[in-house]
Amino acid sequence: MGTLAGKVAIVTGGTRGIGRAIVEALLEAGAAVVFCSRRAEAVQRTLEELSSKAPGRVAALPCDVRDLAQVRELVQYAVRTFGGVDILINNAGVGIFRSIYELAPEEWREVIETNLTGAFYCCREVVGHMRQRGGGYIINISSLAGKNAFAGGAAYNASKFGLNGFSEAIMQDLRYDNIRVSYVMPGSVATEFGGREPTPESAWKLKPLDVARVVLHLLEHDPTSLPSCVEIRPAKPPRKG
Repeated sequence: MGTLAGKVAIVTGGTRGIGRAIVEALLEAGAAVVFCSRRAEAVQRTLEELSSKAPGRVAALPCDVRDLAQVRELVQYAVRTFGGVDILINNAGVGIFRSIYELAPEEWREVIETNLTGAFYCCREVVGHMRQRGGGYIINISSLAGKNAFAGGAAYNASKFGLNGFSEAIMQDLRYDNIRVSYVMPGSVATEFGGREPTPESAWKLKPLDVARVVLHLLEHDPTSLPSCVEIRPAKPPRKG
């Protein structure tokens, strides 16, 4: 039996990169997992790949976290399928990096509504179910871009600065319901995020599994203390200059 046996987790953005690594780590730890992505074909392909590794403990739905009705259905699906929700990992995110001169209003909305509003929707829909089960754990996957602004990051920085503040506020809202809240701030990770492809030159970056291990450590941490924010960065990034 794994350390998370009997727990039910929802992971958004779970078909690739950090989200996929988190789904796999949760399954290995014994949890039942419902994951989602906007792309139905990616959801089905990933579900088929994981079902053989954890039969009866993994399910999935297409879901755009910008849509409250779809988020509500995702949560209800987890409750119907596995009986409740104990863990929420808000990982769904998009990155559009443009100067303010070039950033279109619809691009701003896509980033803010996915990275920030989507997390709010998911949290709002799960907390009642967590309270029914005596508590739970919400982990929001943020970024070091949530404390370090950069040119071209107007939308992305705003979304991650906001996610950090949101996480700290709801941590205080929920702590006496035995619902813990943490946020993880990775630095550069070798994924396809933002349209980038991992290359041999990106070997210095974090791996998705590095972030997944941090998530597991948080979930397995003694509940009498709360590591509310974890920064994780590459140990040896390229030297500047």
